[in-house]
Order: sequence, then structure tokens, then C-alpha cells
Amino acid sequence: MGPAGPRLADGHRPLDQPLPFTWSPQLNAAPADQIRLLDVQALDVRLQQLAHRRRSLPEHAEIESLTKDHTQLRDLLVAAQTEESDCSREQTKAEQDVDQVRQRAARDQKRLDTGAVTSPKDLENLQREITSLAKRQGDLEDVVLEVMERRESAQERVAELTERVGAVQGKIDDATARRDAAFEGIDGEVATATKEREVVSATIPDDLLKLYDKLRGQQGGIGAAKLYQRTCQGCRQELAITDINEIRAAAPDTVVRCENCRRILVRTSESGL
Repeated sequence: MGPAGPRLADGHRPLDQPLPFTWSPQLNAAPADQIRLLDVQALDVRLQQLAHRRRSLPEHAEIESLTKDHTQLRDLLVAAQTEESDCSREQTKAEQDVDQVRQRAARDQKRLDTGAVTSPKDLENLQREITSLAKRQGDLEDVVLEVMERRESAQERVAELTERVGAVQGKIDDATARRDAAFEGIDGEVATATKEREVVSATIPDDLLKLYDKLRGQQGGIGAAKLYQRTCQGCRQELAITDINEIRAAAPDTVVRCENCRRILVRTSESGL
């Protein structure tokens, strides 16, 4: 290449002097190989797009939202089921209490009816106890009715929530099926693009492909770009005339790189050289 431009006495380039255009030292590749590198780049971009599409499917957000609703409804359902279970135990206990009072009142009434108690005082006490047991029985029966109402309300809530949980689960299943179908289509495209990349990359020299892969990892997935009308299609920067002149003077098999973004620049008939 020509001189790199004027330098100061200490050998350093003046601050206002632009850096010369550079290329990959001692790396050469046939122009056809460099152009095929653009095909690999296009396939890599396609694979990136497919990966983004897979991550960004609307079903992901839909499933997440539905799953949140499902979890909340399940929590409410568990609470309603617990309440119904508690009411059931409370009702059983209240009914047992009623039955015990009823049995005791029946025994007292039998003693009274058969004349087993003859003492006026004992008779008075027995009658008082029968009256008290009747009131106690009435109070307990009221408790049973109140618990039964609460249990019935809890049962209705359980039924309602069970239906809602089932409906949301159905929506989750539907969204999951749609997501999986989309996955299948995208994964098929990925497999095709990956196979095509393997075929094309196998025709490219290892050292060129290695440099490309390294730059692709450093430059957001773009390791090679076309030089189009004197503009790098990687960073969209128009090259300075001095850089264009150096590229024009470079051998066709020289692998040149953009001075701005350091990506491999591929020359074509549209480069404007």
C-alpha cells in the first residue's frame, strides 16, 4: 500500500490526520469466497430474526397473563374449598350437639311421663330442665341453620370458581397449542437455514470464516457487510475518499475491513469503486 500519510518528528500521526483504511493483515480470500460470506451473513441474520420471533411470540405474554389469572383463581378456589370443609365440620359438630340435647330431653320427658319422679321438688327441677333443654335445642338448631347457609354459600363459590378455573385452563391450553404450533414452524425454518449455512460456510476458507465469526460475536451479529456506493452497510457510514482510494488499490483477494466498525467489507460491482 502507499504511504500512511504525514507523521510528526516523533513518528506519531497528527491528531487531525485520519487513520488510514486497514484490512486484515496477511488474510486473503478469493472474491467469490468473500461474496459467499455475505450469504452466510444473510443466513445468520435470518437465524437471529427467527430466534427473536420465537422469543417474541404473542402467545408468551398471553400464557403468562392467563397463568397469573389461573394461579389467583386457584388460590381463591382453595380458600373456598377450605371454607366449605370448615363449615362441614362445624355443621357436623352442631348437629351432634343438637342430637345430644334432644336425646337428653327425650329421656327427661320419659321420666316425667312414666311418673319415675315423685318428689315435688325433683319434679319441678325435671320440668325446669326440660324447658331449658328445649331452649338449648332451639338455639343449637339455629346454629345448624346458620352454618348450613354458610356452607351452601361456600359450595356455590366453589362451583363458580371451579368453572372459572376450568375456563382459564382451557384458554391456557389453547394458547399453548398455538405457541407450540408456531414453535414447530419456526424450528423448521431454523433447521433449513442452519443446514443451508453449513453448506455455504463449508465452501469458505477457515481463516476467513473464523475472522467473520469473531467479528460477528463482537459486532451485534454482523461480521461482514457489503460495500455499497462507497458506504459500509454494516455501520451505514460513507467511507472517506482516502479510504476508497486505498480499497480501490488493494488486490481483489485482499480482505478489507471498515475503518469505522471493523467489520469485513465485501466488494461487489455496486461498491462504487
